[in-house]
Amino acid sequence: MNNLHSFHIPVMGTAFTADTPLKVAQFGIDSVISIVDDVLLERLRQVYCEKNNLPYLEIHKSSEDSRANRITSYLNLVNDLSQIKLKEFTTLSKEKFDDIKKYFDILPDHSFVKNEFYKIIDQNFNFEDLKVWLKANLSLGSIDVNIMTKVDKPNFHKNKELPSEYNDAHAALRGYAQSNLESSVIFSAGMNPRLYGYIGQFEDFYPNADGYIKKKIVLKVSDYRSAVIQGKFLAKKGLWVSEYRIESGLNCGGHAFATDGLLMGPILAEFRDNRIDLINQTYEVLLKGLENSKRVIPNDVLPLKITAQGGVGTAKEQSFLVDYYNLDSVGWGTPFLLVPEATTVDKETREKLLKAKEEDLYLSNVSPLGVPFNNLRNNSKDLEKLDKISEGNPGSSCPRRFLALSSEYGDKGICTASRKFQKNKISEINNDSTINYSKVVDKTCLCMGLAAAAVVNFGIENKESKNVSICPGPNLAYFSQYMSLKEISSQIYGMSKSITRLDRPHMFIKELDLYIKYISDKLVETSGELNKKQEKYFNKFLINLNEGINYYNLLFDEVQVKFSQTKQEIMRDLKSQTEELSLMSKKVEIILER
Repeated sequence: MNNLHSFHIPVMGTAFTADTPLKVAQFGIDSVISIVDDVLLERLRQVYCEKNNLPYLEIHKSSEDSRANRITSYLNLVNDLSQIKLKEFTTLSKEKFDDIKKYFDILPDHSFVKNEFYKIIDQNFNFEDLKVWLKANLSLGSIDVNIMTKVDKPNFHKNKELPSEYNDAHAALRGYAQSNLESSVIFSAGMNPRLYGYIGQFEDFYPNADGYIKKKIVLKVSDYRSAVIQGKFLAKKGLWVSEYRIESGLNCGGHAFATDGLLMGPILAEFRDNRIDLINQTYEVLLKGLENSKRVIPNDVLPLKITAQGGVGTAKEQSFLVDYYNLDSVGWGTPFLLVPEATTVDKETREKLLKAKEEDLYLSNVSPLGVPFNNLRNNSKDLEKLDKISEGNPGSSCPRRFLALSSEYGDKGICTASRKFQKNKISEINNDSTINYSKVVDKTCLCMGLAAAAVVNFGIENKESKNVSICPGPNLAYFSQYMSLKEISSQIYGMSKSITRLDRPHMFIKELDLYIKYISDKLVETSGELNKKQEKYFNKFLINLNEGINYYNLLFDEVQVKFSQTKQEIMRDLKSQTEELSLMSKKVEIILER
């Protein structure tokens, strides 16, 4: 599969990119579907079967292995329909010629395939020869899937816990493994040893003698050490990690997995500088794993991609990341929420995104996972939550139970956003002064909220809430117009004037600012003396931030040609942030002296 683009569309929520491949894969763009919500995917399968006049037979939730089967059926449908759309390009007629031009218009100007295409059509050509050329040179964007490793709730039948392969993430993995896709599964949210062990049950994840892997493993990581540990863990089982996808800890959408002050620039440099060593070390472990399991040994060392995402917003940043850090692709997530051609967002929410400023995009505590969650202020799901609180009836019904991970009130698990959990917790306040009412009721039902945009857009009939949760990254504040697929491609590749706000900070500077605010808030939350664990945490965090600033001072001096127009602002911001960190370090010292 040829990679015609140097960007990809990461997973966003459960609904926002659930059908994105059906919109962009035929143009060679890689994108990611969340497969956490089989209920949503089953409903979308019905929608797209009806749109394409295909027979639809419901997979009822009571049927055997329904979760895995729903996921398999939806992914097969998306793949089949996407293949048909690509085939239409390669069997074009004069009437469809404008459609095929769109494919090439969104490619970068330096693309060899794009330039060859326009050379051909600028000469005398016949459509039969062009069809042959198109078939040889066009490729489908990868239809990848995402599994949050920690969303792996056990399931029950007649009050008896089912085997682990029926856990939510396990069943989702099985659903993907049984599909006809030739793509990648992206594992996010950390390591799940039992789930990783389950991957080995499926042949599609193993390499053949030529090094071909039908279903590749991608790990979303936030630091190099994590990549090494997880990569070798899988390699021991004969499983190769084909890509490490580095995501900014805070300058991203969705759940924010903050590092201990490690910044994206130094992390990317560590991957770049150790890439060959990472490949060789892990491949050595892989060979032993394959030998021990008596599997085929590839003839050559397997390839490894390094990609990144989180906060990128200009063509200069895009090209700098690819060229300087030797990246294979850069993820553009949040800006695509303003591209109706690519993502599924309801009209009301999209209007709020369009008008959002910095203060409207904040790191919240609304997620039942207990992980900070990037949020849009006054989204309709949060407004619904506030109405329930004011009525004295906080919490939500819990029909999906994907995040019912707390065992506090029973072995079957309960979601902290559920009405039952919050009612129980609030009743304990009088006997436990450590329980904070506002923190209890702040949790939002993300299962329903993140799926609702598709329900609204497609007019899906149900009795559930249609209020929407959405999780854009801070980068959204600097985009203030809707974009077509061609317009955002032009933004990414610098084929037109940048449409971001002129006062937009560089992505590295923005991330640094977010980390300083994050640790400052943590320090404010700390009352009284610091214990040894807290002392170690704050000192390590501040040391890492200072080292990151030193790295950026050297970096922007070294590559000043790339950022000549903005270097003065970047260096000014770095100086200001250095001073802020110095003050924070003094605050920590004062606390320690108490």
